[in-house]
Amino acid sequence: MPKLVIFLAKHAALGFVIAAAFVGGLVALDIGHLRTLLAGSGDAWLPAFILTFAMGLTFSSVQMGVAVMLLAEEEPRQPAKPKGGRRARDPGFAALRPAPARVPARR
Repeated sequence: MPKLVIFLAKHAALGFVIAAAFVGGLVALDIGHLRTLLAGSGDAWLPAFILTFAMGLTFSSVQMGVAVMLLAEEEPRQPAKPKGGRRARDPGFAALRPAPARVPARR
């Protein structure tokens, strides 16, 4: 497999692990009475799976995006530009003059 595919798969898996931990924390702390709802449900595994899968898609997308954005290489350092002084004038600028233009007034 290409390196980039492996790189993205690793970060997607990491996003799903983070999502599973997040959903586990939601259930363990009974946030929004989620544990109570799941305990009272006959098929508690289905809503837990759907919530974990949806969070996994979200977290893995964010994780892959952050990982790709952090791949940027450092820009090579530019030599220090001299500070201060005057800009060298182009001799062609001396011949330039403003050109008058007539503009009709609108009312």
